[in-house]
Amino acid sequence: MSFSWSAKDHKSYTNPPSNPTQGLKRPRNDTGNKVTVVLGAQWGDEGKGKVVDLLATESDLVCRCQGGNNAGHTVVVEGKEYDFHLLPSGIINPKSICNGVVIHLPGLFEEAENNEKKGKAMVAYIKVESTMVCFSLDRIGTTKKGIGPTYASKASRIGLRVCDLLGDFKEFSTKFKNLVKQYQSMYSSLTVDTESQLKKLKEYGERLRPMVRDGVYYMYEALHGPPKRILVEGANAALLDIDFGTYPFVTSSNCTVGGACTGLGIPPLNIGEVYGVSKAYTTRVGIGAFPTEQLNATGELLQTRGHEVGVTTGRKRRCGWLDLVILKYAHMINGFTAIALTKLDILDVLDEIKVGVAYKINGKRIPHFPANMELLHKVEVEYETFPGWKSDTSAARKWNNLPQKAQNYIRFVENHIGVPIKWVGVGKSRECMIQMF
Repeated sequence: MSFSWSAKDHKSYTNPPSNPTQGLKRPRNDTGNKVTVVLGAQWGDEGKGKVVDLLATESDLVCRCQGGNNAGHTVVVEGKEYDFHLLPSGIINPKSICNGVVIHLPGLFEEAENNEKKGKAMVAYIKVESTMVCFSLDRIGTTKKGIGPTYASKASRIGLRVCDLLGDFKEFSTKFKNLVKQYQSMYSSLTVDTESQLKKLKEYGERLRPMVRDGVYYMYEALHGPPKRILVEGANAALLDIDFGTYPFVTSSNCTVGGACTGLGIPPLNIGEVYGVSKAYTTRVGIGAFPTEQLNATGELLQTRGHEVGVTTGRKRRCGWLDLVILKYAHMINGFTAIALTKLDILDVLDEIKVGVAYKINGKRIPHFPANMELLHKVEVEYETFPGWKSDTSAARKWNNLPQKAQNYIRFVENHIGVPIKWVGVGKSRECMIQMF
């Protein structure tokens, strides 16, 4: 058999059409609806849930795209606090979807039931990547929720997905048992009651079935159907991103803007506004470098006044001055179109307020955020110092209600990072978000 081509093989038309494109219409270049993305710009706990809740009141669909129940978002609506770990914070308002998320099924149902007791029905569609967590280690100060092992099983191609759970349960059981054996081979002390777990998973699967949709088709229809306002809620934050964060003290997913595309299966062309959320100071949970950390009375004051305790872990957060080096770095990766600056009111009692504007090594400024954590531990922070405004801002609802010194502080932050600040938070509830434009 010959695979060579000759002129005889060329197909000829005895009566070729005069216009080959006659009757054909050029495909319409319809990019569809744009997606608004809300992302953490520091090490998490910036108040993303509050911003999402605010935007969700004007949205038709709210999406989670990565992470698991290592996220902790608190929303205050009509005087009631709602805590979210797996469900999107915006679920209080429109329909919601989770895709690309690692999910702990007992935690999912418990979370929905706890919040429904407070008077809000939880309506969510789910198309998640993995369904369970087997084991967790805490060598780097994690939330101990097993998020890392679940993402590891995904990357190793042995993870369990919702489509597996809702498919042939016999096949799912085999995969589950193989996964258990895999972990037991690595951790000899791990014991799992396999049959009991499978029984529970089968029950959870049936409860879950009515809520499951194919995520790619669901999002495609949302993007290309009637006009729709779509909001994506990022979990964790830029400095915890598996690729761009302060590795290895990071989470296991991409919590920068690219995670919205890979987690939800949406094209970059559909990304519209990208809002970064930052506190007016800086906090971090767990271990790892923290250049502007204040291990003194200032740090204690920020922790106490800000009630800086993790929603997920209950751990006290480490506190320090606002670090504009990390905010500029987060902007480089995410391309923020605007910033929400939260918890300005926590600074109300300070005589002076510092802002980190640059890092130095051996007395010389370095032009970038260090990728090497040993180097980051060694940096000296260059600060700008501002006089405190020494007045209560918690009742402010407009820009003009803020003291001039507070306005100066905000404008300096805005100009230094080169991104407009659209919201300023001065309290817990959505009414405490001052919208600038």
